[in-house]
Amino acid sequence: MIWIWFENRDYSQVVGAGSGAPHLASYVRRCGLATNYQAITHPSLPNYIAAVAGDTYGISSDCDPQQCSVRHPSLFAQVSASGRRWTSYAESMSRHCDTGSYGRYAARHNPAVYFPPIAGQCRRRDIPLGGLHGPLGSALDRNRLPAFAFVTPNLCNDGHDCSTSTADTWLGTWLDRITASRAYAAGRTVVFVTWDEGSSSNHVATVVIGPTVPRGIRSGAAFTHYSLLRTTEQLLGLPLLGRAASARSMRSAFHL
Repeated sequence: MIWIWFENRDYSQVVGAGSGAPHLASYVRRCGLATNYQAITHPSLPNYIAAVAGDTYGISSDCDPQQCSVRHPSLFAQVSASGRRWTSYAESMSRHCDTGSYGRYAARHNPAVYFPPIAGQCRRRDIPLGGLHGPLGSALDRNRLPAFAFVTPNLCNDGHDCSTSTADTWLGTWLDRITASRAYAAGRTVVFVTWDEGSSSNHVATVVIGPTVPRGIRSGAAFTHYSLLRTTEQLLGLPLLGRAASARSMRSAFHL
């Protein structure tokens, strides 16, 4: 299970003619697209927290981990409690589980660092992304992906500070790498590509990539980041956290 999150684009800015995202468009044609997917709120951080914990827990700003720590259960803790591994791969992060922000690394886009209950795990499992042959690339090649992987591009490649085209090129390179890997060929890997929030609305694109996803399928069902959490928990056989319990699952819509 791999989540890849991007920044600050409305659905119409990345899907359709003139979007400047040909690589994304290629995967939309080959895989699945949620056409009525809504982020939870503005700004960025509450969306990340909601998606991994089932609630924003009152966070309404892009506060740093020292100001806005979340002492509640999370998807990360659930995966560990089930006896499996999770890994967060953060691009341009200098050291494991870094709560500081600098250069093109933003801690607010790396949700694992906000949860003190998993601090020890974070220091081992929240790691720099590296290049195509770095930690994630190696896990793909060796068919050693964790049960849950959260991939955080840096502030340029996630589209926050750079163009949609730049983000799309980065995404295409990594999706090609993932879908050509041993891990993907084994038939157990599902990739969700989404945006934390829109730039004017919260209608965002979410693409579902997996061996069982019918080619070109689209769903107009109402989904949110809580749906993404619910779907992931269901696929991993985990209890439903917070608002995921009442969210619509994406499983049947995309044949997962």
